[in-house]
Amino acid sequence: MTVVERPSGGGRESLSGRERSVLEAVVRTYVETAEPAGSRTLARRYDLGVSPATIRNTMADLEDEGYLSHPHTSAGRVPTDLAYRFFVDRLVRPEALAPEEKMRIEEEILAGAGTLERMLRNAARALGLLVNELGVGSAPQLDDARLHKIDLIPVSSRRVLMVVTIHSGMVRTVYVDLPGEAPGKGLDGIERVLNERLAGRTFSEIRRTFGARLRDAVEDPAGQEILNIFVESSEELFAASAPHPDEVVLGRTSAIAGQPEFASNQRLRELIVLTERKELLAKVLGARAVEDGPCVTIGGEHGPELAGFTLVTSGYRLGRLRGVLGVIGPTRMPYEKVIAIVDYTSSLVTRMLEP
Repeated sequence: MTVVERPSGGGRESLSGRERSVLEAVVRTYVETAEPAGSRTLARRYDLGVSPATIRNTMADLEDEGYLSHPHTSAGRVPTDLAYRFFVDRLVRPEALAPEEKMRIEEEILAGAGTLERMLRNAARALGLLVNELGVGSAPQLDDARLHKIDLIPVSSRRVLMVVTIHSGMVRTVYVDLPGEAPGKGLDGIERVLNERLAGRTFSEIRRTFGARLRDAVEDPAGQEILNIFVESSEELFAASAPHPDEVVLGRTSAIAGQPEFASNQRLRELIVLTERKELLAKVLGARAVEDGPCVTIGGEHGPELAGFTLVTSGYRLGRLRGVLGVIGPTRMPYEKVIAIVDYTSSLVTRMLEP
């Protein structure tokens, strides 16, 4: 599992055995009940071997260290981001999935499977349904992807759809606006030149060399002007630092909207806004595609845009290409179950994509 650097602002490097036990008990109780945990509740639920008074004093110490917070309306404590980070890094025990859980994941992913995008959408939906979070996924990063072909499709007199097909079968598209009417046969010639000069090259190679490859490729000045417009547009198509927003897939928001954290209108609005910010999600997911195994980031570790959420992801592979699958949810999350399901789902998708 990828360990994210602990944010500054509290917490010792190590906790005593009693502090670890009490912290784990608070986290597990709050995850299960969504209610602040009090010392008597912990004493009843767990065999901690100490009195409620000792538990209460330990909780106070953990609060001073930044691991717990104390809602004004309750005598109990709730975990902070720091507590969840300690729990994930030091206390989480891998959870084995039951055969029926594995079978359900496989059935969901294969339901109507055809294109890679369909498989990813099915996987994101399955993840959300299984753990009651928002399933997310992204198409593979494309630095090592090889261009198969480019198609130029006129959609109006001055607009062309540029379709880029990759050897894996993935497709990227962008609309290109022309300064004048698109010439029919001239457009065919530009399409031919693009394919002759670029097909079979990797995206990273195309980004480095496409200007030189296409310089003076067309003798007609008007045709060269149009070709230059396609060259400028191709920067967007051949980018690979992060997925395109259109390549981010989401599961059903209803799976997560029923969580207690979203009972208030304000938190529900934050969730809805998040699902609409695919540029942000593309950037966040793209940065995780290089990670091997599960990656967990919590609350404030994301910055202000995702401060109220936890993101659990794991990478999958399509040949040499990498993409990401995972879930977004409130920081109060059954981490052991979520991590196990996300990791299994991503490895299953990798196996299904193998030739």
